[in-house]
Amino acid sequence: MSGRFLTRSEWVETLHAFQHTAFRLETRENYSEPEEEPIIHRFLDSGEIDESYMDDWIAELAPRLSAGQRMERVRIVSEPHSDYTRFGLALARFNIQAGEDIRYLSRPRAARLDLPDHDFWLIDSTTLLILRFGNDDALLGADLVTDPAVVVKHCYYRDVAQQYAIPWQEYTKQNVHLREGP
Repeated sequence: MSGRFLTRSEWVETLHAFQHTAFRLETRENYSEPEEEPIIHRFLDSGEIDESYMDDWIAELAPRLSAGQRMERVRIVSEPHSDYTRFGLALARFNIQAGEDIRYLSRPRAARLDLPDHDFWLIDSTTLLILRFGNDDALLGADLVTDPAVVVKHCYYRDVAQQYAIPWQEYTKQNVHLREGP
């Protein structure tokens, strides 16, 4: 299932080139992004998120989504939630407001559905980016996969994950305490 390894800037460029749909399956308990650390610590200490943190992403995403392109994610989560999952749940409201579809699926249910244990982006149902992480949870890059059989299998994973995952709005209503932080 390996493909050509892309650096962070290369795979981000591939992601941003999507024409119709971009789907991500997120499977990890933690992601280590240096620029997020102060924002996460603030959230864990106070429950507050600096909204400006999302400005660039939302500025790029909102016009594309309002023009009919789709950005979708399913996050596989453990319960009780990790600190990073709690942060992601709180942060997701900005993505949702921009038009992104974010859903949640419990880890045991994902295992019963035989979903993969790796993160990936599926671009326009034709291009697959399998994300690679270091032992410290830092994103290293992505394998670019265009083998049709592997891409189709990941389209299946996307479809199953979306079918069984719970939309963010419903998930947070079921777990009201999740949106408030600590």
